[in-house]
Order: sequence, then C-alpha cells, then structure tokens
Amino acid sequence: MANRDAKIQDDGVEGGSLREAHAPTVARSWIKSCIIVLTVTSGMIVNIANATAVSIALPTIQKEMNLQEAQLQWVVSAYPLSSGCLLLVFGRLADVYGRKKTFLAGSTILVAFTLACAFPNDVVALDILRGIQGIGAAATIPASLGILAHAFPPSRARSFAFATFSAGAPLGAVFGSAIGGVLTEFTKKTWRSSFYLLSGLTLLCLFGGMFSFDKDVPSEEVDKRIDWIGASIITTGLVLIVFVLSQGEVAPNKWSTPYIIALLVVGVILVAVFLYWQYYLETVQNNPNAPYSIFTPPPLMKLSLWTRANGRFAAMMAIAFTNWCAFLAWTFWVQLYYQNYMGYTAMQSVVRLLPMFVSGILCNAFVGLMAAHVPLVWLVGGGAFATTVACLLFAVIIPETTYWAFAFPASFLSVMGADLVFSAGTLFIAKFSLPHEQSVAGALFNTMTQLGTAVGVTVSTVVYNSVATKVSPGEDTLIMYHAAYWAGFAFGVIATLLGVICFWKVGAVGHRAPKASSEKEVSNTEEGGQDFEDILEKGLEPASVTSVPSTPSTFQDLKEKDGNAFVTISTSPAPSRSTMQNGESFVIVSGSSAKIPPSSTLQSVRESEAATEDFVTVSASPPPSTTQNLKEKVEDRSQKS
Repeated sequence: MANRDAKIQDDGVEGGSLREAHAPTVARSWIKSCIIVLTVTSGMIVNIANATAVSIALPTIQKEMNLQEAQLQWVVSAYPLSSGCLLLVFGRLADVYGRKKTFLAGSTILVAFTLACAFPNDVVALDILRGIQGIGAAATIPASLGILAHAFPPSRARSFAFATFSAGAPLGAVFGSAIGGVLTEFTKKTWRSSFYLLSGLTLLCLFGGMFSFDKDVPSEEVDKRIDWIGASIITTGLVLIVFVLSQGEVAPNKWSTPYIIALLVVGVILVAVFLYWQYYLETVQNNPNAPYSIFTPPPLMKLSLWTRANGRFAAMMAIAFTNWCAFLAWTFWVQLYYQNYMGYTAMQSVVRLLPMFVSGILCNAFVGLMAAHVPLVWLVGGGAFATTVACLLFAVIIPETTYWAFAFPASFLSVMGADLVFSAGTLFIAKFSLPHEQSVAGALFNTMTQLGTAVGVTVSTVVYNSVATKVSPGEDTLIMYHAAYWAGFAFGVIATLLGVICFWKVGAVGHRAPKASSEKEVSNTEEGGQDFEDILEKGLEPASVTSVPSTPSTFQDLKEKDGNAFVTISTSPAPSRSTMQNGESFVIVSGSSAKIPPSSTLQSVRESEAATEDFVTVSASPPPSTTQNLKEKVEDRSQKS
C-alpha cells in the first residue's frame, strides 16, 4: 500500500508477509480470557522464581548443610541446566501433541518436585531434585506461548496478553529474590519455606490451566513424528556447554582444566551437528520426491525460522541472548554487592530492589497499550539501552552516595530493559511463526535467554576473578564489582546496537484496535477486508509486500517465502481448496486457501482455479499490469451487479 503505516500494522516488519497464529476456535468470556493470561503469567513467574529464590538463600543453605562454596554451584545450576536444555524438545512435543497437555504435565512435575526440594538434608539429593524440577519448567514455558498465540488472535488483546506473560520473567526474578529473602530470614523453615510456597503457587497454575485452557486442537502437521535423534544431540550439546559455563570457574585449574576444555569442544561440535541434521531433515521434507524413511522425521527446529522477516528473526534471538547476559549479570552481582560488600541482610537487599516490581508493572501496561503504535526499534533498542544504563550505573557506583543517585535508577531500568525486550520479542516471534511452530519458536527464544543467563553470569564471574587476583589484601574490593558490571555493560551495548541497526525503520509489532469500516485504512479486523476500489484509490507500491485486509476467520496465516511481493484481496471467504501447482504452496485454514509464489517467481501470482471474482491474488510487482488487472476485475464486477 501507499500507506506505510497500514502495511506495518499488519505485517509488523517492512517486507514481511507472514500472517499470525490462527484465531481461537471457541468463544470465551473475558473472565476466562483473563484467567488464561493470569495462569500462564503466574507459571512464568514461578518458573523464574524457582531459580532466584534459591540464589538469595545460598548463605543459609551453606551454613545449614555445612557446605563448601564450590558445592553450592549445582544447587543453583541444576534447575536452569535441565530447563534450558529441554525447551526445544518440549516445544516440539507441545506443537504436535497438545499445548494444554504439555503445560499440565509440566506443572504436575513442578508441583511434586518443588515440594520435594524442601525436604533433603543432603546437597546431592537437593541437586538431583532441582534437576528434575527443571524438566517441569521446560515443559510449561513453550506450551504457554503456544496457548496464548492460539487463544488470542491478532488484536490489542494479544498485545496485552503477551506483554503480561513477558513481564512474568523479570517479575519472577524479583519475586523469587523477595520471597527467598523474607522467608529465609523470618520463618522457622528458612529456605525450605520458599519451596513450600512455590509448590502451592504452581498447584494453582495447574488448576487454572485445567479449567481455563481451551481443548487442544489437532496439529495442522500431517507428519507428527518427533526428531528424537536431533533432540538427543541438541540436549546433550547444550547440557555440556551449560555445564562447562557453570563449572569453569570452580574446576581445579579453572578454564585450563582438561575435562572443561574437552567437554566444551564436544558440546560445540554437537550443536554444529544438530544444525546440519536439521538442515538435512528440512531439505528432505521440502523434497516431494524424497522416499519415506523412519529416520527422516520433520525437523525439531526448522532452520528457515532464522531467516524469517529478512533475517530479523535471527537478530531478535541475538538481542534476547545478549540483553539477558547483561540483565542476569546485573541481578547476580547486585545481590552479592548488597550483602557481601555493603553488609546488608537479605531483607534489606530485597527492599532496595523493590523498584523492579514497579518497573515491571508499568512496562507491562506500556507494551500492552503502545505496542501497536511504537516502532519496534524503540521497544527493542530502547529496552536494551535501559539494561545497559543499569549496568553502567553500578559499574561506576559510589557506595557513599545516596541510594537515589545510582541504585534506584539502576533497579528501575534493569527490569524495564528486560521486560521491553522480552515482550517485544515474544510478540515478534509469534507474528512470524506459523500456528504449528508457535511453541518451538517460543522455546527457541527462551533457550536463548537461558543461555544468556549462563553466559552472562560466567563471563562476568571470569572478569571479577581476574581482577580479584590483582587486588592486594586489605585493598578495597569495590573494583572487582565494578569490573563485573563492565562486563554486563559490554553485553548491553551489543544488544543495543543490534536492536537499532536491525530494526531501524521497522514499524510496530503490536495490533491496533479495529477502526470503523468507513475509514479507508487497512485493518485485519475489518469485515470483509478492503474493497477493490480502495485498493485502486491508494495504489500499489512496487516490489513491496502489502497487508492482507481480511478477517482472521478468513485468513489466519500466510507462509513467508523469502520476502515475496504480493497482495491478497478478499471480499468474501476464499474457496475451500485449489489444485496445488508445481512450485507453489497453499495454506489451508478454515476452508480458505491462499497461493504463495516460490522465491524464484516474484512477478506474478496466478489466481486460484476455483476462485471467483470475490477472491483475487495478484502481484505487487510490476504494479502497472497488476493495477490494470484489478481495474478490469472491478469493472467486470460492476457490470455483473
């Protein structure tokens, strides 16, 4: 369209052509919709809180179990290790076998093993239970994203739903620290009380999902096999990499320890093998002449996902990774700074982190209201910049100054940055993922944040320890904390630059409220879509992708093919199906079909053989012939009427 804003409103990214996840299959009350959002958001909060509540209680656990500092590492690491490395596997299982089933199964595991974590008196038993606990989290997170994408069609409600869910990650980090500090300091059971509370909250999420989530709809995929070979390869590779990152600083010779080097090399090789295996499986799946084999199921993760939106999908993953490196480095060291350097109690530390709660709530409301109006670069680049500034403030903090000078703005900005990037990121990947890819895409996004957690803490710890070796006895150790925060600052700068460069001049990722049908502007909620006359009045933009002005019930998604140029116009539901032509693909949704040209054919899109004058697909390039074709159709339609 000549109207750029209208185009961006529907496509989210200039040059994109992918429609979003399908509309809900059942009608529901607004109360039930609120319960769905509350359930998945609470699940995210509990999942993250399970990690941070333990972190702040480590000194108490160490004293009670008489542990060395090196033994505490796995109390923290076992949970994110299992949850982060199994996200992709459970994402695929959720997409194929049902997101509600996967969420409920994961919540059941979480309830049981979170409660079990409150009882061990042996650190090895606690480590094992924490690892199994993480399996439950790995199942619930990707399933939650798929549930939201299915429950809320493209609309402002979807923006609110995803913004609220995304706020659960940074809020969970603060909530976990808060309850960990309060319960550890003021209850008889100390750190064990946190597991009692979190188990009960997870039980509420289980019941909420059981009674509010829609029934699982059958997967659109014909081949529902699981790539267990790929799942085994990537899980093993990620486990080894995360293990090395968590143990590198506590190994006998640190990073020079032979088994650390060997495991890191093996882990990287396995990840490379996984990527090649996924490329091979996707190639086989796209070849209609390839013979059937039980050893070539659909890929666990399509590599073509990374090329969506002209490569911006991959850029968003990189931003999520680097921003989370910065955010988790900040949250990890701020607790140690307050308790070990400043000498505050756990409760005093929690009080100083309270602005993070307020920031998370305000950002949630802002993204829900403004995601459809604020360009994506401001959400992603601005969010990463906020995280960067938070790290910078603590990299130069002066302990003697007032709390309001450094600590308060840093606490506020840290969650603001994490929330903006996470919210915009989840909306973006939902927009550019097909219905049967929602959970896998969400799992991939969360895997990047989990890896960012491990890498950010590890790199900042390496920097901290490197500076510590140069500090003389009795010298002020503040310089070590400053160095750790400079490491987080570096990650934040990378995330900010990626956000600005990759999403410059990109429109909003959210969805605007419906406009009156009299307004001649593209809206994906306008009844019957845009008239032919309106198309002719505004004209066609050469070699550009325009919006699909149909209702969600008519078109639910369009498969992206390397940024093809085409426009789809519909004034009534499309024909049920059209004959598949060589080199063309169809998306069949609720009795509707839309042709999509292969990447090698950008100049024309033939009309469906079964189509009437009410369903027309034409190319936006070259515009003269397209406009003429449209004009002829409008004239023909007028004569018939």
